[in-house]
Amino acid sequence: MKNVFILLFSIFFANILCAQEQKAIRITKENKQREVVLKENKRIFIKTVDGKELSGRYSVENSSIVIDDEKIALADIKYLKRNPAFTSILTTVLFVYGGSVATIMGVALGILVDPNIFYLTIPGVGLIYAGLQKPNFHRKFKAEKNWMFEIVTIPE
Repeated sequence: MKNVFILLFSIFFANILCAQEQKAIRITKENKQREVVLKENKRIFIKTVDGKELSGRYSVENSSIVIDDEKIALADIKYLKRNPAFTSILTTVLFVYGGSVATIMGVALGILVDPNIFYLTIPGVGLIYAGLQKPNFHRKFKAEKNWMFEIVTIPE
């Protein structure tokens, strides 16, 4: 009985020591009362007021955001977007694959069938270029459109 009590007490004590509150960015729109919460260590894309673009997993330190060892104050954010790895990889692969198929078909059919089909290579090259530019179709949360950024702690 004594061993069970000590085991339960040590598990409870270890749980209290390891339990942490997770920080997040709360994005709210003033006039519509909309709210979006992005937990820490999610992938985001930020453009700052001075034109710097940063992408990657973020962490919170002293009411500022840290991405790739660069601190960004919340007041310096021009806009913020989610940037999940899965959708980034999927859109890149689909655009590059679709563009290469269109380009190869345009060249092959242009040589074998009709020279006017060479024009199919133009959208194919455009798709390849768009795929290599890291497309991101997620919503932008712009500070100039009354989106407010604040750091909150959420219990885990």
